Amino acid sequence: MSLHTTLSIASTASLAATSNSPSDLRFAQLTKWLAALTATPTLPQTLRSASSDASFRRYFRVDTPDGGTAIVMDAPPPQEDVRPFIHVADVFAQTGVTVPQVVAADPEHGFLLLSDLGETTYLQQLNSDTAHALYQDATDALIQLQSQSQPGLLPEYDRALLLRELMLFPEWYLGRHLNATLTEAQQADLNLVFEALLANNLAQPQVFVHRDYHSRNLMVLPQGNPGILDFQDAVYGPLTYDLVSLLRDAYIEWDEEMVLDWAIRYWEKARRAGLPVNPDIDLFYRDFEFMGLQRHLKVLGIFARLNYRDGKDVYLKDIPLVLEYVFKTARRYRELAPLVRLLNALEEQKPQVGYTF
Repeated sequence: MSLHTTLSIASTASLAATSNSPSDLRFAQLTKWLAALTATPTLPQTLRSASSDASFRRYFRVDTPDGGTAIVMDAPPPQEDVRPFIHVADVFAQTGVTVPQVVAADPEHGFLLLSDLGETTYLQQLNSDTAHALYQDATDALIQLQSQSQPGLLPEYDRALLLRELMLFPEWYLGRHLNATLTEAQQADLNLVFEALLANNLAQPQVFVHRDYHSRNLMVLPQGNPGILDFQDAVYGPLTYDLVSLLRDAYIEWDEEMVLDWAIRYWEKARRAGLPVNPDIDLFYRDFEFMGLQRHLKVLGIFARLNYRDGKDVYLKDIPLVLEYVFKTARRYRELAPLVRLLNALEEQKPQVGYTF
């Protein structure tokens, strides 16, 4: 396969602040590694930034002698481990969806050479004219991935992991971002909400789960659309997780009517594909909403942690949309009402931070 068969990583607003200086030690090691790859030659002198993300990973684009390009991942140990990426790339590729090919790897030092899926993310292309077609491609690819799921190939998205994610919300969003200390009654209310979410999430049919299947990780391709990136944390878990990641995206908002329409279209196609979706559309949508709330509470915690622990304040601007998702869902279900009361009480007390909800 030619190296210009395509991966791309989206450029982000924070890229300029990311240290990709040619003088740094990792860059020098990376350049030396590329120069030694005689079986898959590149032109190391052409290395330039392709993207940064919320982790310690960096991405570079490099030219190849055949006139194409490739992507280089720099994932410094011990903070990052490229082996899960290599494994999931193989598992997902076998389902027929489009993922980057691992062309060369040095797991010990955290270097990967990958095929390049271009430079156009879904987020860059989505608008009222393109959204329907792009989301149909994305849901078709999701169904293709899910319909070939097998247990035992990926880690389980079990109760411990789901709860660990939920606990990011009280620790980082409530405790650090809102500077709140919960009373015993408030903690008890939050625990009840968490238990309701976990019971629903764990009762859902289990499939391959990307865990970040959204507009920044999907690339627009002329064939095999979409290209799928950032899948190294994939697990075997609840069926609605990736769908809600896609349709209730933290980075772009759509009218409720459109989201419902796309969700129903997915449900209809998934049933025809033999996926074990709930045969009752109302109960399926309830699963979708409960899974979304678990994800969005986690995301609130992650965005706060990225700011306060990692110094990446760019994610703070995305908090209002995620919080809006949380309120809309929690207000629709009796068992989630304690979360609405808690947030209303704490949001009223929070210090002014320069934006409103």
